[in-house]
Amino acid sequence: MAMIRSTIFWTHLVCGVATGLVVLMMSVTGVLLTYERQILAWAERATFPAPAPGAERLTLEELVDAAKLRRPELTPTTITVRNEPDAPVVLGAGRNNQVLVDPYSGEVSDPGGQGLRSFFSAVTGWHRWFNATGESRATARAITGASNLAFLFLILSGMYLWLPRIWQWAAFKTRLMFNSKATTAKARDFNWHHVFGIWSAIPLAIVVATATVFSYPWANNLVYRLAGEEPPRRGGGGPQTAQAEAAAVVQDGTAIDRLGYDALLARAAAQGEWRTLTLNIPPEPDASTVRIGIDQGNGGQPHLRHNLTLDASTGAVAAWAPFSSQSTGQKARSWIRFLHTGEALGIVGQTIAGLVSFTSILMVWTGLALAYRRLLQPLWRRKGSAATTTPEAA
Repeated sequence: MAMIRSTIFWTHLVCGVATGLVVLMMSVTGVLLTYERQILAWAERATFPAPAPGAERLTLEELVDAAKLRRPELTPTTITVRNEPDAPVVLGAGRNNQVLVDPYSGEVSDPGGQGLRSFFSAVTGWHRWFNATGESRATARAITGASNLAFLFLILSGMYLWLPRIWQWAAFKTRLMFNSKATTAKARDFNWHHVFGIWSAIPLAIVVATATVFSYPWANNLVYRLAGEEPPRRGGGGPQTAQAEAAAVVQDGTAIDRLGYDALLARAAAQGEWRTLTLNIPPEPDASTVRIGIDQGNGGQPHLRHNLTLDASTGAVAAWAPFSSQSTGQKARSWIRFLHTGEALGIVGQTIAGLVSFTSILMVWTGLALAYRRLLQPLWRRKGSAATTTPEAA
């Protein structure tokens, strides 16, 4: 038993020293990204002035036309409306190409807080791949992926090493609570490493384990295989559900009398509670259906995101695909995406994810300090001792 513990300890120590600085970087950037969604939403709301009393909203068609007039290069593919009367309408033309439109004046602006967006984009780049570009990005991503996997081992092995050799309350207490008697730097670091480590172990393990799914295809595929499903082909969009197949766009070459965007979104709003509606603009005039995403949460809560497909000419429901209609593997993969940031559990989850990222900074610091005292300090002392005894021997 002692040999097993010793082997795990030294492996834990070596992995910590080897990956400590990379884990530190991912932890610091993780803390900085904690409230990214809320900060950017605040900056977006401050883009346009409040409407005048009695002002009437323009129709969504008018807003799209206004955006095209002011930005001729823009070809919107999505219209996103928030359930707030003064919130700007977001027109999207791809993942990273969006403009905001004042729903009352038709004024067009880039998403608010461009400086903040650039900052968070750079921080995300560092978090994922040292903000590397070009061919070096793949190498950087491999390093962060391997370091994250090693971090997961550090957490799990640390939980085992945290257990005292003698199971007595006094021994557990020094590992569970801050020790006021730990007055030396070594004793303090030892105490902090154990206390912060055990209290953050479970949520931190979730944050780190979910990141592994992003880093390695085998981990992503494992999510589906554990659910008894075939992993989707990368870039293939995953297997179609019965609802999606039933909602396939029909094109017969004849233009149809389509309902206005406002009428379609009003029908989607009648489906139930919502915070955000996203209408996917059909690329063809003869598309017989329109798909609308309904988000009842903060944008990062998968169980509150649903898809509704409407008949474009009548507004009748062609297909309803709530989160519950997805396969077990798809549900798990969606949860994993937002458990990593804590957003799946709302502001409380984000705060927990941010706090455990901060505690991991402290664990890296105290862990490296303890490793230095164990591995390097004895060497310096021996060298110093040898230097002082050599002249006497001569």
